[in-house]
Formats: sequence, C-alpha cells, structure tokens
Amino acid sequence: MNVKDFYFELPQELIAQDPLDDRSSSRLLVMDRQTGEIEHRVFRDIVKYLHPGDCLVINNTKVIPARLLGVKEDTGAHIEVLLLKRRENNIWETLVKPGRKCRPGAVLSFGDGLLRGKVLDVVDDGNRLIQFSFDGIFEEILDQLGQMPLPPYITHQLKDKNRYQTVYAKHDGSAAAPTAGLHFTTDLLKEIEDMGVKIAHVTLHVGLGTFRPVKVENILDHHMHSEFYWIEESEAQKINETKANGGRVICVGTTSCRTIESAVDPDGLLRAKSGWTDIFIYPGYQFKILDCLITNFHLPESTLVMLVSALAGREHVLHAYEEAIRLKYRFFSFGDAMFIK
Repeated sequence: MNVKDFYFELPQELIAQDPLDDRSSSRLLVMDRQTGEIEHRVFRDIVKYLHPGDCLVINNTKVIPARLLGVKEDTGAHIEVLLLKRRENNIWETLVKPGRKCRPGAVLSFGDGLLRGKVLDVVDDGNRLIQFSFDGIFEEILDQLGQMPLPPYITHQLKDKNRYQTVYAKHDGSAAAPTAGLHFTTDLLKEIEDMGVKIAHVTLHVGLGTFRPVKVENILDHHMHSEFYWIEESEAQKINETKANGGRVICVGTTSCRTIESAVDPDGLLRAKSGWTDIFIYPGYQFKILDCLITNFHLPESTLVMLVSALAGREHVLHAYEEAIRLKYRFFSFGDAMFIK
C-alpha cells in the first residue's frame, strides 16, 4: 500500500489557525461508513446521532506547556526545548532546536535561571536527554515559563492556553491535544449523559510523533511512534457492558481509538491495563471494539488519515475530504469535525 494513495490537495487557507469562540459551533460532517453517504451539521448536533445505551470514549490526557525558550549559559545562544516524555525524576527526553548547539554537557537556562537544564545524552532521532534543576515544584515552574506546544502548521499565537485543552483534561503528560475532544463543552457532555449515554475515560499521552510525516513509500515499512496509555477497571467495565448490551462504542479521536484497540483481548473483551502502544491502524485492520469515531480532518498522507480509512474505506474518506474542501471546512487541530457512523 503506497503512501501516495492517501494524498489530497489541501488549500493552505483551510488550515484553522485559531479556535472558535464556542467550541461546539464547529461544523460536523457525518458519514455513513457503509455507503459513504454524507450529511452536514453543526457539532452540537452530535446528540442526534447518539443513542441511549451507547458509550462515548474520551481521552482525558492534559497537554503540558512543554515548549521552553532559553539560552545556553556559556554563549547566550537562544535555544528552544520541547519536552517529549519524562524518563525518570527530573530527566526528560526532549527535542532541541538548534540541536547542533546542544551537545552533552551543555547547560541551559530558562527564565533567568529559574529553571536550568544539563544535556546528558543524544538518543533516538537526535532527541536530547536533559536533567533539570530548580527550586520548588517542576509543574508550577513549567506553568510559569512554558508555552503550549502547538503543531507546526499553527502559526498564530494562542491567547488562552485552555483552548488547546479539552474541558475534561485531567492527567498531565501530552505534548499535543487529543483534538477531536476540543469540540465538547461541559454542557454538551452533560446533555449526552442525561440521554443515557455512558462516558468512559481513558488516558493516552499524545506524543509529537502524531505530526511526523510518513517518509516511506510502502506504508508497511513505516515505524510507528509509541505512546503511554492506561485504562482503569471501572472504565473498561463501562465499555464491555455497552458491547454486551448491544450498544455502540464511539471513540472521540484517534487517540481514544488507539487506546482501546491496544488493550482489547482477541475475544473482544477490554482489559484494565497500562503500557506503551505503537499500534498502527491502516486499511485491512479489523476493529475489535470500536463501532464509530468522532475525529477532526487530518493531514494528507498521515497515519491518522490511514486509521480513518481503515474504518470507513479509503475511497469514502477521500471523497468526504474532497467535499469538505469544496465547502471550505476548517482542517486540523482547531478545525471542524467528522462523525463516522
């Protein structure tokens, strides 16, 4: 299967640069995955497509303000550090720009010395291991000094940090938001629960690998990034009960989808577990537990378009994307949404 099979032409002006004032006022393209039939709605109309007895699965990870701007202490050269994952205590795997200036032993300063970091090693993909030193609580210092790590295709400054968080974000750890969830408001979630729809919380800390392009021709040669996830017993039980009672499991976002598909047994039972997943879902994959998906519009040739194509068929998905482009839907993280039923 060739990566070019998932290419489409996207006008630059359709890449959403700012979130809408009202989260739930985004547009919603509804697609029947069997027929490819399309409807056009507003996101808050999602309630018309949910039924009592369904289960909505949401990823409650929280984005940390992981982008730090500082200087090298010996030269004063400007450095940008992006926190990717905590390895142990105060040692983080990071992406550093420019990397050539940050060899092992280099000492970095942020916020006039409020936070300092020493480069320990260079690891996979040129990432740096940095050990941080500080007085106080790391998370509080990070909240003071850090910026939200917006995707590279967003060039505008974010006025309110919380607009790159879901309203149900709980567990710190993501370098990117699970963006399909950005469309939900607290009121909309309450309305959904009051309808008799269960809401199950899972956690997957989204890594920057989600934005990495597929650089190989044959997608089977692509090496998928890994991300940490966990599912608690009570939440696995909600999902299993839904399936047993004939309800639908509806994932909010590709991260929720990858989480439950990573933790399901061959017999179709979801287990409470935690670990790292590098599951790669592309056409031909047989979904074990997911029935429907709420998702945003994704980058051409990305693993996310491949996942959506696995669920709804490549031809249906590319046709829906053509229609979305024709009608000037907004794309990517702050863009509009799609419900695949």
